[in-house]
Amino acid sequence: MKTLSEERTKLVFEKLCKYIGENLKLLLDRPDGKYCFREQKDRVYYVSESVLKLAGNVSADNLISVGTCVGKFTKSGKFHLHITALNYLAPYAQHKIWVKPAAEQQFLYGHNVLKSGLGRITENTEKHQGVVVFSMSDLPLGFGLAGRSTAECKHADPLAIVCLHQADIGEYIRSEDTLV
Repeated sequence: MKTLSEERTKLVFEKLCKYIGENLKLLLDRPDGKYCFREQKDRVYYVSESVLKLAGNVSADNLISVGTCVGKFTKSGKFHLHITALNYLAPYAQHKIWVKPAAEQQFLYGHNVLKSGLGRITENTEKHQGVVVFSMSDLPLGFGLAGRSTAECKHADPLAIVCLHQADIGEYIRSEDTLV
C-alpha cells in the first residue's frame, strides 16, 4: 500500500468534499485514532494508522487490501466513489434526501429519484450538489447528485429527476465482483 500522490489526494478530497464538505477533517482525525487514505492497484482505501502499521508486517505480494475501499481511479485518472464509502459519508453528509418507501426499491435498482418519490430534502441544497440518500427511517441507501435545488424541488413536476443516482446498497449484490 502506497501513499497517495498530491494530485491523487486532491482528487479524492474534492470528491469527498462534494458530499461531506468541511466534515472531511472529522473523517481523518477521529476520536478513536488517526485515519488515512492509501492506494493499491488504483483503489483507494480508508484505514486506521494503527492497522496500517500492523499491515506493514505482511509482504506486498500477499496483501490484498487493508481498511475499507472507498473508490478507485479510472484509466483516465478520474476518481469514482464506491458504495463501500457510504458508511463514512452518511454520518457527515451535509445535504440529504429522504425517499418515500414506494421509491426505495426503484433507487436500489439503480434508478434516479423522481419528485414523486421524494420524502424530504435538506434546506439550501444546490443543483449538482452531492447528496446522501436515506429511507424515511434514516437508513442510508446510497448517494448521488441533486438534480434540482431545494427551491426547484418545491415546484417541480412529479416526474422530474431530483437526484441523479451514483451508487446504492443494491450494488453489493449487483456488482460484488468489482467492489474490492
